Amino acid sequence: MSRTPPPPAEIAPVAAALLGRAQELGPRMARRIRAEVGYYGGEGPVAFEELTASCRRNTELVFGQLAHGCAAGMEPAQETGRRAAREGAPLGELLHAYRVGSEFLWSELASAARAADAVTTDILVALAAWWVNEGLAAAASDAYRETAAELLLQRDRERSVLVEALFTGMLTDRTTLWEAADALGLPAEGPFVVVAAGVPVPGHEALPGIEPRLLAERIRSAWRLLPDLQVGIMAVRGPDADEAALRVLGGVAAARVGVSPGYRALRDTPRALRMARLALARVPREAGGVVRFDDSPVALLVAASVDEATRIARTVFARVLALPDEERGRLLATLEQWYAAGGSAADAARQLYCHRNTVRYRLRRLEELTGRSLQDPRAVAELSVALHALPLLPQSPEAP
Repeated sequence: MSRTPPPPAEIAPVAAALLGRAQELGPRMARRIRAEVGYYGGEGPVAFEELTASCRRNTELVFGQLAHGCAAGMEPAQETGRRAAREGAPLGELLHAYRVGSEFLWSELASAARAADAVTTDILVALAAWWVNEGLAAAASDAYRETAAELLLQRDRERSVLVEALFTGMLTDRTTLWEAADALGLPAEGPFVVVAAGVPVPGHEALPGIEPRLLAERIRSAWRLLPDLQVGIMAVRGPDADEAALRVLGGVAAARVGVSPGYRALRDTPRALRMARLALARVPREAGGVVRFDDSPVALLVAASVDEATRIARTVFARVLALPDEERGRLLATLEQWYAAGGSAADAARQLYCHRNTVRYRLRRLEELTGRSLQDPRAVAELSVALHALPLLPQSPEAP
């Protein structure tokens, strides 16, 4: 370590004697750490032999530097830090172990120095305290953080690939699906929902920080960022999970979010993604908001055959689409509310804040433009399919 000054020559004889006792000091330090640091105690994840070997190497490193008057490399401490990160050991416990080990070595050094007339307390305080307490711990900590960052990036890439495989239907075998669910932290069985959110700019998340927000509501999820979308799978288990998930999604300002119906088997994720995309298409670009896919038979029909459904929409609403934006929006909004009201003009009028005669007039106007009577069940069905498919048209009009 170039930043560390070489130790004074008076330390060398004491350190050399301690270096010769490394085989004895290593196990003693390991026992001290096991007694005082919970992670390393008992039948923990680190075997006593492994801990002892690490303690012996660090003892040789510290006293070797002091004995030979040079700044040796910190490879043993760095390797310990890297290994701890790979094994998932808490960084706090690792640093606690280094503090306990440093105190042990300092105690041995101070005890041996009392018999050496040339070594003063000032020399020990000026040199050994920094060398033991900072050098090893800092090297291990830096290596731990670097390795943890690399592992996190690797895990993010692996999770992203698994999520992509679920969305594209590449995973179909039941065992493989279970393995993917386990790797993503998802349950093996639903209910699940898929979320599709329009990104504001390519490469930027539409729902920043969404995974920890959902996890705070005990909702597990896995996400993938695409050029135009941020897509995710949410496990909505529990009586209130659905509502909580929608509440979290709706709390992201200005986000445009489409949500699929619930489904049970992960193999159905590609189909759910199509439905989430269809729901997203119904969200106004200017206002944002969350739209849940309507899993009615008509909506499912549209989802099953988007090309045919959009062709029907163009055919049925050809003359309506040619109207000025304001008039077109009023007519389509009225028709949508009429369906929502179960065919009641009075109920639709209350939702639209207008007179029921106004609703009736607009409906008659739609009948004239489409050539379809709302008294004819077949025509009502055609208009319903066309209305569901209308948002899928390129640059489709939005109702006010």
